[in-house]
Amino acid sequence: MARHSKVEPVLKWAGGKRQLLQEIKKHIPEKYSVYYEPFLGGGAVLFALHPQKAVVNDINEELINVYEVICRYVEELIEDLKKHKNEADYFYAIRNLDRDKEKYNQLSKIEKASRVIYLNKTCYNGLFRVNRRGEFNTPFGRYKNANIVNETALRAVSEYFNSADITFTCRDFEEAVEGIGKDDFVYFDPPYDPVSESAYFTDYDKGGFDRKEQIRLKELCDSLNSRGVKFLLSNSATEFILDLYKDYNITIVQANRAINSKAAGRGKVDEVLVKNY
Repeated sequence: MARHSKVEPVLKWAGGKRQLLQEIKKHIPEKYSVYYEPFLGGGAVLFALHPQKAVVNDINEELINVYEVICRYVEELIEDLKKHKNEADYFYAIRNLDRDKEKYNQLSKIEKASRVIYLNKTCYNGLFRVNRRGEFNTPFGRYKNANIVNETALRAVSEYFNSADITFTCRDFEEAVEGIGKDDFVYFDPPYDPVSESAYFTDYDKGGFDRKEQIRLKELCDSLNSRGVKFLLSNSATEFILDLYKDYNITIVQANRAINSKAAGRGKVDEVLVKNY
């Protein structure tokens, strides 16, 4: 299938892979049957590879709902997005909708997806972050020209979803690859192991992702490797991660990251690409 030049991420996401795409592409196998991505996030790698058949997953229900709505109801979503205002009072009113669960659950799937895209485009640093109750808590970004309604990108992504065989799931990462076969390929982009306490960020979902989860992911990689399934994994180049995956092929790459509470801790950081082939 020809790649549509306008198929690109419609959301900014912590740890997004746009800047590392050229490096990541060098490590993608030439041939595979089904593409799996258990930590979808902003979907930069999915959209760059444009697989004809894919199983994509994220534990964040709000995120998966956005993609499903783009797939099925893109025109209705675009119309709903047009109602939003790039104003602080309006932003906080929309952000606080999830504080009243009963009222929030009355919103349609389209309205929920519209809310997430709006908040993502207008919140500070485009950072999707929730508290332990699962409530969106990023402040207003005060951008003069927030691109709330990107009709071209939304329609292009919808067209891709509908022309390919894409399965969306919202499950634990282990469950997300249950059906994977030897000829398939999986790309793991989990919440990163923090390079410092001030860089700690895994709150894109209320469950978090600690080192026990990192170890569980590595054990899954071991299981896939024993079955001959090819995997590629991104993470931060901490001593913990380097030691955890020392038996695999590791490539160090550099990326600009802004997820740090201290300005001095932002900038270029070492990351790893781990693969078993």
